[in-house]
Amino acid sequence: MYSDTLNLLDKIESSRSLSLEEYKELIEGYSAHVAEYAAEKARRIRNKVYGNKVFIRGLIEISNICRNDCLYCGIRRSNANCDRYRLTKQQIIDCCREGYSLGFRTFVLQGGEDPCFSVKTVCEIVKEIKTLFPDCAVTLSLGEYSKEDYSAMYDAGADRYLLRHETADKDHYGKLHPEKMSFENRMRCLYDLKDIGFQTGCGFMVGSPYQTSQTLAKDLKFIETFAPEMCGIGPFISHKDTPFHDKQSGTAEMTCYLLSIIRIMHPNILLPSTTALGTVDPLGRELGIKAGANVLMPNLSPGNVRKKYMLYDNKICTGDESAQCRKCLDARMKSIGYEVVVDRGDFKKQ
Repeated sequence: MYSDTLNLLDKIESSRSLSLEEYKELIEGYSAHVAEYAAEKARRIRNKVYGNKVFIRGLIEISNICRNDCLYCGIRRSNANCDRYRLTKQQIIDCCREGYSLGFRTFVLQGGEDPCFSVKTVCEIVKEIKTLFPDCAVTLSLGEYSKEDYSAMYDAGADRYLLRHETADKDHYGKLHPEKMSFENRMRCLYDLKDIGFQTGCGFMVGSPYQTSQTLAKDLKFIETFAPEMCGIGPFISHKDTPFHDKQSGTAEMTCYLLSIIRIMHPNILLPSTTALGTVDPLGRELGIKAGANVLMPNLSPGNVRKKYMLYDNKICTGDESAQCRKCLDARMKSIGYEVVVDRGDFKKQ
């Protein structure tokens, strides 16, 4: 079993493809020794493409108002205990201005599916950011829109769009979301984004309720075939005010193993070491980088709203100042032999 799993890791490096059953075997063959073998391979592959550079993105959480009611999410519509907020355009620009002075050259606007952020409003904000900071990239992570709306955002100057697929298994998707949300529509959005020309990011939660080795295998097969420019994965962490409040969290170990597999599969991919990974393990972000990740997304949101954007319990860095967070990450990456760079950090085409 041990040697078979190592052989599968070698196979994915050489062919960039496995069957669904082989991905399932790869997941079920996890051990600490296998994970280290995968991480060593992932580091070598990542360093060949990107060196020891770690790209930073300034995350601005623009609203915790959401029309959706996802069962795992702390800002779900039916959570009456969520203290709601919405940033103004000026507040968003001010966050970008501060971030630019700290060396950020990518800004990520993330939020719930807030009806007040219409396509017109989003496009106005994107245009202003690109006018004020023309050497910066703008990434959007605002949920599901029509293809026409996505095209307008792209034409306004947005460079990238993050939309986690959450799971590539339709039945599993139905167990994580209310009936009105559609697996088919989520996939439609992702393919529309790629077709328009966005650098497109997908992703999933590791250890989410009802997840199995089979559903994880489908996630890996989807990432293989969809070939996103970015992929965000992090451990599932429960929130006290959701139906999944008593569900067990995902682990840093399995998250890092999957990060390594994704890096081996797609050498040029932009792969974040997420805040959620840093939440389940004090050294989680370092472990993610060592597993093959090359992106960090520190928070540039105003300090008075950070604790309100609580997708899961015990989120780290809600009290840090932006400059404090940047200096901390610089030092932490340097301690493990990596360098945080001032760069847009674009996807490198093969």
